[in-house]
Amino acid sequence: MTIEPVDALRRIAFLLERSRASTYRVKAYRQAANTLLAIPEAEVHERVRSGTLKQLDGIGPSTAAVVEEAVAGRVPTKLADLDAEVGGPLVNGGEELRTHLRGDLHSHSDWSDGGSPIQEMVATAMELGHDYLALTDHSPRLTVANGLTAARLTQQLKVVDAVNKAVGPGFRLLKAIEVDILDDGTLDQTVELLDRLEVRVASVHSKLKMDSAAMTRRMVAAVRNPHTNVLGHCTGRLITGDRGKRPQSSFDAVAVFEACAEHDTAVEINSRPERSDPPDDLLTLAIESGCLFALNTDAHAPGQLDFQAYGAERAERLGVPVERIVNTWPLEQLLDWASPTT
Repeated sequence: MTIEPVDALRRIAFLLERSRASTYRVKAYRQAANTLLAIPEAEVHERVRSGTLKQLDGIGPSTAAVVEEAVAGRVPTKLADLDAEVGGPLVNGGEELRTHLRGDLHSHSDWSDGGSPIQEMVATAMELGHDYLALTDHSPRLTVANGLTAARLTQQLKVVDAVNKAVGPGFRLLKAIEVDILDDGTLDQTVELLDRLEVRVASVHSKLKMDSAAMTRRMVAAVRNPHTNVLGHCTGRLITGDRGKRPQSSFDAVAVFEACAEHDTAVEINSRPERSDPPDDLLTLAIESGCLFALNTDAHAPGQLDFQAYGAERAERLGVPVERIVNTWPLEQLLDWASPTT
C-alpha cells in the first residue's frame, strides 16, 4: 500500500481530531499538508532526496518523517500507529442508522471558532460520503467565538457559492448559521440575511442559568420563529472534556418539545462527546412528543465530522425513528422543509 504525502498528513490530522487530540497536536500536520499543496510534487521528491525538506515553512521533524516515508512508498509509521490505535469504530452500535444519514447540519470553520478552512471541512465531508454539509458559523453576539457580523456572513455566502461551483454536482455546501437565541427568544441576525440562508440552527449560548420559566419562554419563542429549523444542543450541558463540566439548563422540556413538534423544528441530537445533548431522558421525551430530529456533529475540525457515530448509537439505542431524522432526507426534501416560506 502506498499513500501520497499530503494524504498521509491529512489522514493523521483526521485521526487525531476524531480521537479528540488537542488542536496543537493536529495543527502541525494540517499546516504541513498545506505547505506541500503549494509546491510541485517534483520539488517535494527532490527535497526529500537532498535532505532540504525541513527548510520549508511548516515542515518539522515529525511531519518530515511522514513525508519521507510516503515518498519512499511506505505507509508512514505515525499513520500506521494511529490507525491501529484509534482508527477503529468510535462506538459500538448505530451502524445501521448511520447508513441512512446523508449529511450534517451543524459544522464550524475558521471563519468563527473552527480550526480549519471551509474547503478542508468540505473535502472531509465528501470523503465521509455526505451529500451535503451545513456551514453553521456563529452569529455576531458570540464574540468569544468570533461570530460573523452581517458583512462577514454576506462575504461567506459568496465563498460558499464558489466552493459549490468548484466541487460540482453530487455534493452541496449549505448556506447556514448557528444563530444565538437572545434573552427574549429573538434570533441574533437580520431577517434579510436569515432569509438568504438554507438552514438555521438556533442555540442558547448565554445566561445558561436563567430561571426555568424565563428559559422556557426564551426557547419556545425561538422554536416558533419560522426561520428556526433546528434547536441546537438544547440543555447546554458539558459532561466531559477540557472545557470542564457544566450542568444542563433548567426549562420545561414538555413545553419546548411540544412547540418543536408543532412548528416542525428539529431537536438536535448533538453528537459531540462532551455534549451528548439532549440527555437520554429528554431525548426519549422528544421522541414521545413527536419531534423531528437533526443528528449533527457540531464539528469544529474535519475529523470531528466522524462524531456522527456517537449520535447514531444513541439514536438507534433509544429508538429515534429514522424517517424523523431530517438529515436522512434527500437534499430537495430537506431544503423544502427548511424554507421559512413553507
